Amino acid sequence: MKTIKMLLILLLLAAAGALGFIYSGVYSVAANEPHMKITYWALETLRERSIARAASDISVPDLSDPDMLLAGGADYNEMCVGCHLKPGLPQTDMTLGLYPRPPGLTRSPETHDHAHPVGGHNRDDALKRQFWIIKNGIKASGMPAWGETHSDERIWAMVAFLEELPKMEMLQYDIVTTREEEESGGHH
Repeated sequence: MKTIKMLLILLLLAAAGALGFIYSGVYSVAANEPHMKITYWALETLRERSIARAASDISVPDLSDPDMLLAGGADYNEMCVGCHLKPGLPQTDMTLGLYPRPPGLTRSPETHDHAHPVGGHNRDDALKRQFWIIKNGIKASGMPAWGETHSDERIWAMVAFLEELPKMEMLQYDIVTTREEEESGGHH
């Protein structure tokens, strides 16, 4: 009985300390000040575990249709370049001002500037992850939930484009991401 009382007291003290810390305002939430390592680790781990769980039951369609690449490329160019860049664009005001910085998706997964879960992913897991992130967004990161305004087919087209993006040169990118004039009115 004494041990249970002691544990309850310790739990209440820990909760009071956590609330005191939260209400004190001493932890900086400024985007130009990095998190403490433990905070960054906790947030990264939470994000990656949450995405892996949520994306595990997603079925990956055939992404080899060239029309998907073109549709996804045009959407990426209109909605994603400001944060995730394009060939020849090493940074933007958005990439410099957001924390954590959005991943530069023009580089291959082995060389880009954001971490992957321990052990990495196989291709299908990576595609599921991209689809889930585009559709649902990431809280408090600047990544919007495009599933509110875009069909799954349209999101899969962006995933198809993202798979090819690291292989593209500037000219290829410009060709693939140009939307036909009559088409552009229906996609804004």
